[in-house]
Parts: sequence; C-alpha cells; structure tokens
Amino acid sequence: MSIEDLYSEIVLEHYKEPHNVGEIQSPEIFAKGFNESCGDDIKIFARVKDNKIEDIKFLGKGCAISQSSASMMTDLLKGKSINEVKEFIKAFNKKITGEENFPEDSDEWFELSALKGVIKFPIRVKCASLAWHTLAQGIRDYENKLIRRNNEQL
Repeated sequence: MSIEDLYSEIVLEHYKEPHNVGEIQSPEIFAKGFNESCGDDIKIFARVKDNKIEDIKFLGKGCAISQSSASMMTDLLKGKSINEVKEFIKAFNKKITGEENFPEDSDEWFELSALKGVIKFPIRVKCASLAWHTLAQGIRDYENKLIRRNNEQL
C-alpha cells in the first residue's frame, strides 16, 4: 500500500468540501481535540434532543485524513441515539486500528472504508480517529453533567 492509497477520492472530496462545518450555539455536547503528533485540531459541537444527536458540526484544521474523517463522522451520526453513537465510535475505533475489518457490503460503512488505508500507517490512525475520540470525550462529559444534574435534583 502506498501513501496515495490514504488519499482516496472520497477522502479528498470530504477534505475539499467538508460537510457540517460550523458551530452550534449552546450545544449540549462540546469537546476539543488535538493531535500532538501532527498538529490537527478539532472542536465538536452537538445538539441533543430526545437522547438523539439532532445536529452535529465541527470546526478544525489539519490534514485531509483528520478533516475528512470528521466530515464523514458528522454525516453518519446525525439522528442516531447517544447509545448508537457510542457503539458506532467503538466499532470505528476497532476498524481503524485493524482489530476488525471494514464491512464490504455496508452502505453505512462505505465512505468510512475509504479511511482504511491508514491502518498501514499507525501515525495516521491518530489523524483518522481524532474527531471520533473528541466526540467520545464530549459524550462522556455530557453524560456526567446529566448525572450531576440528576443527583442535585434528588
């Protein structure tokens, strides 16, 4: 596998014209992530309604892999429940590290499978997973805030 395999057409399309870029005012979920190895950074904003991601956006700068992964992630997770999102994040992390294979016949995983070239370049796995780890941290913070709020009401 060559470095060109990392930059498939889908990855480059999402990098050149990323989806869901922007901020959400007063988001229920907010998190910042930074990849020290290459300088990628990202902010994730999500609005939650009825325990589902009603809207999700990101702001970031970095390589084509980190930015296109964030664009694909926001497309896929919008409308999913918080539990579905957490499971999807776990599944993505297993696939992007090579622990599991990307499904060949899944529409839901089709675009994300364009990132599988990073498996051969471990330093680039951090780029592809930055948005996902950042969102996972944002969800943990959101859930902890809900727990604290519920405990205060008791």
